[in-house]
Amino acid sequence: MAMAIRFHETGGPEVLRYETVEVAEPGPGQICLRQTAIGLNYIDVYHRNGLYPVPSLPSGIGLEAAGVVEAVGPGVETPKVGQRVAYAGGPVGAYAEERLMPAERVVPLPDAIADKQAAAMMLQGMTAQYLLRRTYPVKRGDTVLIHAAAGGVGLIACQWAKHLGATVIGTVGSDEKAALAKANGCDHPIVYSREDFVAEVKRLTDGRGVAAVYDSVGASTFAGSLDCLRPMGMMVSFGNASGPVPAFEPGILATKGSLFFTRPTLMTYTADPADLRRTAEELFAVVQSGAVKIHVNHEYPLAEAAQAHSDLEARKTTGSTILLP
Repeated sequence: MAMAIRFHETGGPEVLRYETVEVAEPGPGQICLRQTAIGLNYIDVYHRNGLYPVPSLPSGIGLEAAGVVEAVGPGVETPKVGQRVAYAGGPVGAYAEERLMPAERVVPLPDAIADKQAAAMMLQGMTAQYLLRRTYPVKRGDTVLIHAAAGGVGLIACQWAKHLGATVIGTVGSDEKAALAKANGCDHPIVYSREDFVAEVKRLTDGRGVAAVYDSVGASTFAGSLDCLRPMGMMVSFGNASGPVPAFEPGILATKGSLFFTRPTLMTYTADPADLRRTAEELFAVVQSGAVKIHVNHEYPLAEAAQAHSDLEARKTTGSTILLP
């Protein structure tokens, strides 16, 4: 038996329950993982509130953790019992002391990457990897706009984009977050609560606009993000922190400069286990090189997951947040 967070109905943080669950023996292709640190991500909120429906209720929650392999099922050659591994992506259920996972969906951790660090960076860091390296591959000399620059993905993406040679503009909600973003590679933080980010981007780029916008905020920034792009720029919408982007007429992309629009997900970009491994390995390499530093700014006991969700939604957190079993 193990403790886990589950929810029986969608809703606010109060629907999260700390319950006893039974963990079966691993079946073919599975491992049993004793989890040491668990990542908190905004997609967890979407699963909890029903924006992104889970397969069935009641359900576990969470997509990211690190831990130690306790047992392996038939046919599993790697990883080995006792090996440290981490994962990000489905199936949901990371908020747990122990769980079963498909062996092909976990990656071995280098000795230099601590469990807490891994749990804080797998989903957010691999998201930054596919955004910056595959969705719109950032080139030296590019100028890009990163919304929520002081958030978990934002801090990693700002550092990585700067490492790739880009000029980084970011939006943040306060002067404190502006200072944090600036310390992590954001050349020009914009406090959106008092500055018009579209006007600022135009000023900073001498009216040219940016090569790409990476937008995890959604409804409240979508229209402005399009106005920040240069002709044939790339609008990358990968989150909905302010609500989902409303339906729009594709012709608007033409009138604003033959823009590109995409709505990518980590699950698609890492669906192939080989892509998952390559993505994780590039993330591990850039972190171990020192070019990207992972900030674990908040820790909560697993039993206090509801409070962690409340703080995340209230934008009281910066960087990465983890839950500890």
